[in-house]
Amino acid sequence: MTTSLNLVLVLIVAGAIGIPILVYLALGLGEAILGLLPVGLGRRFRPWVWLFLPIALLSLILIFPVIVTVGTSFMDARASGFVGFENYIWSFSGSMMGIVRNNLLWLIVFPVITLVLSLGAATLFDKVKYEPIAMTVVILPTAISFTAGSVIWTQMYSFQPAGSVQIGTFNAVLSLFGANPMPWLLQPVVNNLALIFIAVWLQLGIATLILSSAIKNVGNDMIEAARLDGAGEWRIFFAMILPNILPSVLVVLTTMIIAALKVFDIVYVMTNGNFGTDVIANRLYYELFATSNLGHASAIAVILLFSALPVALINIYQFRSENRS
Repeated sequence: MTTSLNLVLVLIVAGAIGIPILVYLALGLGEAILGLLPVGLGRRFRPWVWLFLPIALLSLILIFPVIVTVGTSFMDARASGFVGFENYIWSFSGSMMGIVRNNLLWLIVFPVITLVLSLGAATLFDKVKYEPIAMTVVILPTAISFTAGSVIWTQMYSFQPAGSVQIGTFNAVLSLFGANPMPWLLQPVVNNLALIFIAVWLQLGIATLILSSAIKNVGNDMIEAARLDGAGEWRIFFAMILPNILPSVLVVLTTMIIAALKVFDIVYVMTNGNFGTDVIANRLYYELFATSNLGHASAIAVILLFSALPVALINIYQFRSENRS
């Protein structure tokens, strides 16, 4: 244990000192070579000299692993033989279809509920004097990791058979009113919605913050003029505020969709995918570390990557459209 810790410390120190030195030497060497070239040619190649290291680093830590993962997805469990599209066929058959349905539930319910609640909170907070306090209360859960939040809500959802003392908050409240305790994490459909609620609780703050900033950028003069003309608050919101904050709404929506695609921590900590709550990312973990099936795990990883790509590209397109305008 001590040897491993010492090795990690040595690598950290070597990286902290060695990487800046290597970058300095590489850029210095590049500038020296550019100085030997004609002025026009040097100016043309200078951006590429400075971009070389970022591109090389990006290729090493992002592009190369993606290529290796795609290649492994066509191999068998030990990545020793080519099996074609068998891993992808497996990914869309049998028990995996139930997992895909769970992810679709996350993809629909989680982003929509988070967006609706954050829109409502941001709009209402903008109209009250105690906005800083209210915003602080909503943002506080975002400081908690998904794992820690899951541990907290495991206690909140704790279930004991009827007649026993209920230590879970929700079931304790139910018992006060004479109702039977609910097995929140055991009952199908209810357990998935209970897990989604935790994700909403953890992400609502950041979504509200983004939308609140966008609402504050909407011109007050325009809104006041609409009120003087007799427009109601609902009309002002849908006709004036919402169209002006659509780029921020899209950012929140796409961020939540990507989070729903790769959700793992909550499911792993609270149910480990049991009782019909498994999701794609959790199954990837199971295939990689429990069954050591590199082919299945790589195929799932590639599917997740290409599922998230369109959402990311929409965000990039929207960002570029804003910059052009």
